[in-house]
Amino acid sequence: MMNLRDQLISVSDAFCDARQLSRARVSTIVFNAGSTLDRIASGRDLATGNFERAMRWFSDNWPEGAEWPKGVERPRKRAA
Repeated sequence: MMNLRDQLISVSDAFCDARQLSRARVSTIVFNAGSTLDRIASGRDLATGNFERAMRWFSDNWPEGAEWPKGVERPRKRAA
């Protein structure tokens, strides 16, 4: 079972691959700081609220046709 940091990095890297964006660019979009995802990937921590907001952002902005990483629960879409 993946820990939450690994889940976030797995999702962010799949998003980067699908959109052909760097991790730093996606980190800037999601966290307003280009180094955040790299810091998390290297073992640094993040607040639960930041994790939840990031996962919601990825789910809401997921590229059509891209596969969500296996083993990572995807947040439900918000009701309109």
